[in-house]
Amino acid sequence: MVHPRVLQALATPLIGHLDPAFLAIMNDIQARLRHLFSTSNRFTIALSGTGSAGMEAAIVNVVEPGDVVIVGVNGVFGTRLATVIERCGGKAVRVEAPWGQIIPPDMIEAALRRTGPIKAVALVHAETSTGAWQPIEAVGRLCRDHDTLLIVDAVTSLGGVPVEVDQWGIDICYSGTQKCLSCPPGLAPLTVSARAMDMISRRRTPCQSWYLDLSLIADYWAEGTRAYHHTAPVSMLYALHEALCLIEEEGLPARFARHRLHSAALVAGLTELGLTPLPPDEHRLPMLTCVTVPSHIDEAAVRQQLLQTFGIEIGGGLGPLKGTVWRVGLMGESCTEANVLTFLNAVEELFIRSGRLSAPGHALQAATRVYSRGV
Repeated sequence: MVHPRVLQALATPLIGHLDPAFLAIMNDIQARLRHLFSTSNRFTIALSGTGSAGMEAAIVNVVEPGDVVIVGVNGVFGTRLATVIERCGGKAVRVEAPWGQIIPPDMIEAALRRTGPIKAVALVHAETSTGAWQPIEAVGRLCRDHDTLLIVDAVTSLGGVPVEVDQWGIDICYSGTQKCLSCPPGLAPLTVSARAMDMISRRRTPCQSWYLDLSLIADYWAEGTRAYHHTAPVSMLYALHEALCLIEEEGLPARFARHRLHSAALVAGLTELGLTPLPPDEHRLPMLTCVTVPSHIDEAAVRQQLLQTFGIEIGGGLGPLKGTVWRVGLMGESCTEANVLTFLNAVEELFIRSGRLSAPGHALQAATRVYSRGV
């Protein structure tokens, strides 16, 4: 869901992408993104492209042929990181964990000790395919000890849980606008440390992507320079600016607490229906709930009925989880008590129709108990 103010911003009359008024909006977006990322990084921008462009930019600017990168693989997006690294001619050292589990920091430490010179460690903070919430801070300390960059995918986490770029020692962090920022897809918030920018400036070979070359893009976003690089998506930047204003009006602590509360209510209701979370509680994302569906339930058929009958869309499993899990998003504007209760009521109704549930109300009661005590 997208707030009406964000949709209205999309309809703002266009001006040129080098118009002084538009450059002022870009400056304000940078300041608000620094607050959201909890960073003082000068290079903090909204990259023109979706979250996948953020991933690609993070890798192609750092990795040169022969570079070694440790990458945590415990889902679709860790796997994708490894693929992008290899397409750059780098060597991806995969540190793997079962889907739904986190990558233990001691496994990263062991890989750092045995592999030799490492250019970077890449991790997914919020693995969208499994709902696993990866700890980052301990890995940041390890990367500093080994003089290695830390790259973090925060596509699903930014704006829903804390992302502490400076405190955790993250060098490159990217996200997407369509998740917890509740803005249409099309931009990738990105922040890069001075340490990483220095390494990028000392590359032996040109960045393989001209469009995503951060050394060129930096001159477009830098105050006082504003060298033309590409035509920025003006309307999308209007929308992101308004979305960031809404986030600051709510306040990050309140926003994070809202996601925790509604997630807890959702999980309580789904558990009552026999749908248990895949990740362990201590590593379960509040904005993306991945639950295991019992084998006797045709999960795809239920998802289709939810969409056709109630207008509710949820995700199915990806990769090895296909056909075995549901992925339910509670992100930004969509993260409300009304949505939680409406969804649980719809699932109950479909289960009653199919004979899987004899009486309604159990899931709703479980969720209501959570709301009555708060989180």
